[in-house]
Amino acid sequence: MTINKRSKVPAKAGPVVDPGYLFNKGENYQAYRYLGAHREGEGWVFRVWAPRAAHIELTGEFNHWGGQPMARQEDTGIWEGRVDGDVEGALYKYRIFHHDGKVVLKSDPFAFASEVRPGTASRVSELQPMTWHDANWLRQRRAFNPYKNPLSIYEVHLGSWMRHPDGRFYNYSELKERLIPYVSEMGYTHIEIMPIMEHPNDESWGYQVTGFYSPTSRYGTAEMFREFVDAAHQAGIGIILDWVPSHYVTDEHGLRYFDGTATYEPMDYNKAYNEGWGTMHFDFSKHEVQSFLISNAWYYINEFHVDGLRLDAVSSMIYLDYAGKSFIPNEQGGNTDLAALEFLKQLNTVIRAHFPGVLMMAEESTAYAGMTEPVEEGGLGFHYKWNMGWMNDILRYIEILPEHRVFNQRLLNFSFMYAFKEKYILPFSHDEVVHGKKSLVEKQPMDLYNKFAGFRLLMSYMFMHPGKKLNFMTNDIAQWMEWRYYTELEWVGLQNEKHAGAQNLMRQLNQLYSRERCLYENETESDCIDILDVENPQCLVKFLRRGGRKKDFMVCLFNFDYAQLEGIRIGVPYEGVYEEVINTELREFGGVWNETQGRFESKKGETDGMPYYIEVISPSLSGLIIRPVALKGDRRRSIDIKN
Repeated sequence: MTINKRSKVPAKAGPVVDPGYLFNKGENYQAYRYLGAHREGEGWVFRVWAPRAAHIELTGEFNHWGGQPMARQEDTGIWEGRVDGDVEGALYKYRIFHHDGKVVLKSDPFAFASEVRPGTASRVSELQPMTWHDANWLRQRRAFNPYKNPLSIYEVHLGSWMRHPDGRFYNYSELKERLIPYVSEMGYTHIEIMPIMEHPNDESWGYQVTGFYSPTSRYGTAEMFREFVDAAHQAGIGIILDWVPSHYVTDEHGLRYFDGTATYEPMDYNKAYNEGWGTMHFDFSKHEVQSFLISNAWYYINEFHVDGLRLDAVSSMIYLDYAGKSFIPNEQGGNTDLAALEFLKQLNTVIRAHFPGVLMMAEESTAYAGMTEPVEEGGLGFHYKWNMGWMNDILRYIEILPEHRVFNQRLLNFSFMYAFKEKYILPFSHDEVVHGKKSLVEKQPMDLYNKFAGFRLLMSYMFMHPGKKLNFMTNDIAQWMEWRYYTELEWVGLQNEKHAGAQNLMRQLNQLYSRERCLYENETESDCIDILDVENPQCLVKFLRRGGRKKDFMVCLFNFDYAQLEGIRIGVPYEGVYEEVINTELREFGGVWNETQGRFESKKGETDGMPYYIEVISPSLSGLIIRPVALKGDRRRSIDIKN
């Protein structure tokens, strides 16, 4: 059966706009308002895009899982069916008939809610009107300059941050009461949540999605998640979602060969199938896929007020030969997916235009140029890119015995050569502490005491290195075991002074980072750092972090060797008094020093290319952070960072 007349919705101004037509053109950025299940009049209308299906029936609890035929719009490939009465909350699927006679049950790609796993049905649901309390936050977000403000991100897997004693997940409401106060107390600016889109397998951590528009039922309802975001904003914390526009699962009820043919995926199976992950890639050349994905980004930003999206596995999107895959060169003879590149430009252009202040970030593991350059200047338009090179190099470095590190200093200092090629986030993410890679503490190849000392050194180095910060939740407490998705964090470890001290250090590093402008306001520019010495034969790294004002700077010294070094001179640009604000070897952080070295008075004498110097003791495997408190001719006053 076909129908000629399509449903119309009025535009904000001008003539009537056909949402199905816009969906086909790749220009319907709010397609979720039209496709899926929606209350209309005294009943509900269901719409699904399946252009090459032979026949579709709507089946669910409202018709005892029988078969109600749906009608096909002639020129859009969208099928439509209606159910009278209030069926909100009912489970349903689409029964799709292929031209070869095969019949498959599919969940709704635009469903706002899903059945709790292992069930795979969609649930009739619509977002309810909500009274938000974050107007001040959204107003400030519109004027937010991400490059001139601190950005310290706490990456969280909601299912394993904390659990009930019987192993049950915390729901969104319970996480609102526990997670948000914890993040606020620790001094983070944002929470990045690993994918909450519905997924069938806990072991995928959310990265293999079936319900892109459905916040996972594991933790409650979409309304509960909206309340979580609202509470975070009231606490001054932003919410970033991990988002996976690169691929989707092969489970039969999902998007794979949705209408019996390549619908959301490329026609070429070699291009469509990711053998390493067992997933399917989207076909970014299809206008309907563009509408589907950009609408999905719009959905979470507009309807849930999230403050950013971090795109997963961008390299797999843009390279045809990703992971050594055989490929046919593009029309320019290259190895990139030109349609994917255009899609990313379109996505970032749309989000930047309609949602100023919302962050778009890429996890991209190659040196593809221009990721964070504006689209109008030939770039892809992301605000930030994860600095995977820095992360891999520094983690390789700390796994080397200290006595051998001097032969591998390039791993430590190479990042300074490209630190400003893109706008970077420094990530110590979940991927680095799982699958046998060990925790950040256990990676250190030393005895127990020095493992923790090395961890503290590593974290202080990260916070002082140019680039925004991201830490996975296990790092906050220096968890000994690597991350396990099926149980909560090792909170019991905080009864031990080493773990409690590491947590205290993380808190103070966050506070210092957010309060000292020289550590964040200029960090995308090369003049934010003066590198004093990175080739020191004693494995010392010395640099100044500089802000926008002439005398606004921090002095940083990192000792990656076993030996405590006496009488170390650090060059400083001005005469005056300096003060130690962080020493990672203090007892309060789990070290052995009872007190700081206090204040240092500069002495005249060229050192590290500077006209003056201060002289300090550098504990083994430690980070020292020092600031000026009384420079000659300057009226700066000391600020206690613990207040």
